[in-house]
Amino acid sequence: MRRLELLIPAAVLTLVVLAVLFAPLLAPHQPLEQNLDDVLGSPSAQHWFGTDSLGRDILSRMLYGGRVSLSSAAIALAVFVALGVPLGLWAGFTSGPADRTITWLADLLLALPTVIILLVVLAVFKDNEVVTMVALGVTGSTSMIRVVRGATKAVRGQVFVVSAEGAGLNQWHILRRHVLPHVRGPITVQATFFAATAVLVETSLGFLGLGVQAPRPTWGNLVGESIQQIQPAPWFLLITGGVVALVALCVGLVGDAIRDMTATEPDLPSPSRPARARPGTASTSPSSGVLALENVTVCHGGVTPLVTDVSFALRAGEVVGLVGESGCGKSMTARAALGLLPDGVELVSGVVRVDGADVAVLSSAARRRLLGRLIGYVPQDPVPSLDPSFTVGSQLAEVVATEPGLSRAEVRERCADLLRRVRVPDVPRVLASYPHQISGGMAQRVNIALAMALRPRILIADEPTTALDVTVQAEILDLLRTLAAEQDLAVLLVTHDWGVVADLCERAVVMYAGEVVEISPVATLFARPSHPYTRALLRADLRGSTPFSQLPTIPGVVPAAGAWAYGCRFADRCVLAADECRAGPVPLRSTPDGVARCVRSDELQKAGVR
Repeated sequence: MRRLELLIPAAVLTLVVLAVLFAPLLAPHQPLEQNLDDVLGSPSAQHWFGTDSLGRDILSRMLYGGRVSLSSAAIALAVFVALGVPLGLWAGFTSGPADRTITWLADLLLALPTVIILLVVLAVFKDNEVVTMVALGVTGSTSMIRVVRGATKAVRGQVFVVSAEGAGLNQWHILRRHVLPHVRGPITVQATFFAATAVLVETSLGFLGLGVQAPRPTWGNLVGESIQQIQPAPWFLLITGGVVALVALCVGLVGDAIRDMTATEPDLPSPSRPARARPGTASTSPSSGVLALENVTVCHGGVTPLVTDVSFALRAGEVVGLVGESGCGKSMTARAALGLLPDGVELVSGVVRVDGADVAVLSSAARRRLLGRLIGYVPQDPVPSLDPSFTVGSQLAEVVATEPGLSRAEVRERCADLLRRVRVPDVPRVLASYPHQISGGMAQRVNIALAMALRPRILIADEPTTALDVTVQAEILDLLRTLAAEQDLAVLLVTHDWGVVADLCERAVVMYAGEVVEISPVATLFARPSHPYTRALLRADLRGSTPFSQLPTIPGVVPAAGAWAYGCRFADRCVLAADECRAGPVPLRSTPDGVARCVRSDELQKAGVR
């Protein structure tokens, strides 16, 4: 059924366009050839559409007139798409001055009456239909800009777009390859609707005598002439107006059918667990490490704090776990380290250092070059993190190909080698598969391969095992451990799973309500936590419970961003809270192996997890 909805109007449009293009070959008469002996002749074998008031063949004049009308509409459509699509994509993908400027200009043009603008243009450039159609395309592009901007913003937040940014692809490449295919449906609808409108506007101008002047034929002046002959020759208007209406209708039907057939939807989408002792001390100096966050504060809209005063560092070859309940700021901290904060969220203070360099002073292009090359990113959701429009091999190749000097054969071999390194079986099949054709565990291996494609020194993994079953979780964790050891890779692992922390991490950074509450080696943290929140999390771990016993829970919930308690933010949920905890902000204090944000950290160290 959908094919018929496309094929029938497309066939009609194709016939009309071909007939117009080959008018010199198909027209039975010359468009200006007069025969005063056959004025307003009705359709016949000699004149299929009849003749006009001067005996000229209407079919021939319609064929030649269509060349003017359709080419004028094509000019307006080209301007409409050339302005609307790039500006809409750019405004929707970026935020700040570019978005505001483009939106302001679009709103300004939208407020101006199109008819008045076209009349002014015709007055200045008399009978110049090319300039008039360019003006129509410019004024009409506001609708395309607004629609594409909205659709782009919807796709902008998808995980696979963030993953592409994390892989180090530049913005125009992401827009062209990963955003544009997902907004082509709205673009198609807007373009076809405007094409039909352009045909009707050109016809209207000709009808009013404001376009190309007689005797040169256009569909507009032919309709205008037919109106004058409505009494003696009513079929004249039926033929000329019917052709224009049929073309406009078919253009709209083709657009709707293409949208329905090709548009892609953008998503649319234990306390008793033994922790292995590891060598090394709890380095908490934020300046020492390949990745260091120093007093980082992130706000939404520049007002609502989401993360405050976060400081920690990663050393080469070290795996650090970032732990806490949902809503504690773990993922936002990871996004701040990547420089991929969501729209409306910004780093308002603090420093993020990569290899000792403050990335905040770098240009946006320089910061993007760090992604994929110095910092790799493994997102939380495996399958949605891959673009459903492209095969695995295609998505790997676009990242690998950013390295200069590689031939196509070398890129293909590098892609296969990356999958082999992340232990993917049947590499040729996976390379040729689309994301929906592979399992979640396989998709996560592909994501790790993408993150490692440009040999980064730092890997940020945002809960990489959450959506996977236990067996696959173990395989992914073992893979991350191997990569860290073999490539001296610094890994920041965002997780809420203490088992993952115990199995893989050397140190843990515990966050609550947007701030760091404890940093400690994993072995020490499991045995002697220094903060009540850490101890409560460990006690609430299901793996530490005994059969038929009541599982300890933490009363209350994590407060919403910006609604944090004065003083210790955990005080309202803490069984050990005292007046001094609410007297004022609690700073991080040194412990034997790390730091903790608690006035009673010494007591907790002695008490352990009990």
